[in-house]
Amino acid sequence: MNVSDTTLDRYEPISHGNRQVAYWLILVCVMIFAMVVLGGVTRLTSSGLSMTEWKPITGWLPPLTDGAWMAEFERYKQFPEYQKINLGMDLIGFKAIYWFEFSHRILGRSIGLVFLLPFLFFLWRKRIDGALTPKLWLMFALGGLQGGMGWWMVSSGLVERPDVSHYRLTAHLGLAVIIYGYGLWIALGLLVPISGYLSNRLQGLYRLAQGLIAAIFVVMLSGGLVAGLDAGFAYNTFPTMNGQWLPDGMGMMSPWYANIVENTITVQFNHRWLAMLTGAAICFFWFRALRSDVSDRVRLAVHVFLAALALQVTLGIVTLLLVIPVSVAAAHQAGALLLLTAALSAAHAIRSMGS
Repeated sequence: MNVSDTTLDRYEPISHGNRQVAYWLILVCVMIFAMVVLGGVTRLTSSGLSMTEWKPITGWLPPLTDGAWMAEFERYKQFPEYQKINLGMDLIGFKAIYWFEFSHRILGRSIGLVFLLPFLFFLWRKRIDGALTPKLWLMFALGGLQGGMGWWMVSSGLVERPDVSHYRLTAHLGLAVIIYGYGLWIALGLLVPISGYLSNRLQGLYRLAQGLIAAIFVVMLSGGLVAGLDAGFAYNTFPTMNGQWLPDGMGMMSPWYANIVENTITVQFNHRWLAMLTGAAICFFWFRALRSDVSDRVRLAVHVFLAALALQVTLGIVTLLLVIPVSVAAAHQAGALLLLTAALSAAHAIRSMGS
């Protein structure tokens, strides 16, 4: 099939301007990567509700005086998290959780600036192809939406129940992953242009890679539900769940479909098995790719993909067995993004094999 018959992006041969834009987008993606990991740490340390106001324009500075810190602490005391969970916390303890959330927000705002200012510069200097411009405006709009979604998530925990909605947390994570993957795909297309033809065999391999990207995304969303419900603490054994392959209580909720997103036992079970099935599919993809007549770049990409899978599986099991330590759990979240990165790189390597 001719590449022009597909809906995939096409780029002109690499120019100096394209390389600059690609490297800028990669920098933005690295910052988003860090943002996702820091967001996970903020969740794991129960720091996300320490800032009870959203000031997207004026909130660049933390409290700078003792009086300002006390005012911020007194404001925090008016909300359920302090009253029901952290009653008796001192100012030192408050500062410890505040800095995680503050850093998360500042990094988000910094990403916005690092994206917008070079983008405007590149537009001014006409270094961005006309077909690419709307894609980058879309990426910027999604980033703005992500900021609003972050506050929408936090606000759900500033009510009677001092915990953010696991639905909103998962949506917040999912949008961050979409922005990351979208930006990375554009950058890869600028560095290694897509052109020419793909044989039917390579089309099949590419579709399989696309399916794996979607599967990894679904596993990441299921991980968001696990984090939002603290379902990782439900069972901390592997491969069984306290000696059972199908643990008791999986279908205890009514209606039945509520178990998929509300039952902590079912949510952890689903995350485990979605991850294992996706891992098996990645192994099949690796085997099939190596049996195909592919380029050295594709071979390297699929080897890295398999290595990323091995790392992520190891991190997932260790996180579970050690009962969700912050450092290992954060590494597991980073590993998920690395696995997605490897999947996108493998897919793009196949997609650029046309000749």
